[in-house]
Amino acid sequence: MSATSNGSARFLIVGPQGSGKGTQGVLVAEAFGVPQVATGDIFRANVSGGTELGKRVQAIIEAGDLVPDALTSELVRDRLAQPDAAGGFLLDGYPRNRGQVDDLSGFLAGRGEALDAVIELEVPRDESIARLRERAVQQGRTDDTEEVIANRLAIYERETAPILDVYREQGLVVRIDGVGSLDEVTQRIFDALAGRGLVAERSGGNGAAA
Repeated sequence: MSATSNGSARFLIVGPQGSGKGTQGVLVAEAFGVPQVATGDIFRANVSGGTELGKRVQAIIEAGDLVPDALTSELVRDRLAQPDAAGGFLLDGYPRNRGQVDDLSGFLAGRGEALDAVIELEVPRDESIARLRERAVQQGRTDDTEEVIANRLAIYERETAPILDVYREQGLVVRIDGVGSLDEVTQRIFDALAGRGLVAERSGGNGAAA
């Protein structure tokens, strides 16, 4: 089990597609002993579980529409209300825009909680594209063309990146160079969080999560 100086670990990890935030999010969540809460996982769990929220999501997806902010926020609130998230969490993929930022802030304030840090993985655009193209080849995803990848990054830059300005004003953003080996980037994250008094217990001396 891990600990922080204030007894909580409530994080948000943000980065463009190809930044490695999914992988790093898992490692950070494990190190701090909190669940990684990813919107894609929440959608799938509710749909496969046949919940009322899941049925609403499935109908929207089958119609080819995007899940609206209000429903996405409702699903996240439901997930964060579960017992394993009582002592903290790491959010991945939410909030994606200013409206969702407001929803999350209101929800946490209502519980007397707040985010401890927002981890920003910085990766140059050309590096993100190169990583995504390599992943598409490895996974045989022929629909992941350079044009499709560039469009995804444009959506991130237009809709999601601006939320970092909100969190910078609150002094929450920890900027991490996302270029390097997996272990190097993980260690940068742990070091930056430790500098804010957010310390995870880890085994070994190479930065591996316990």
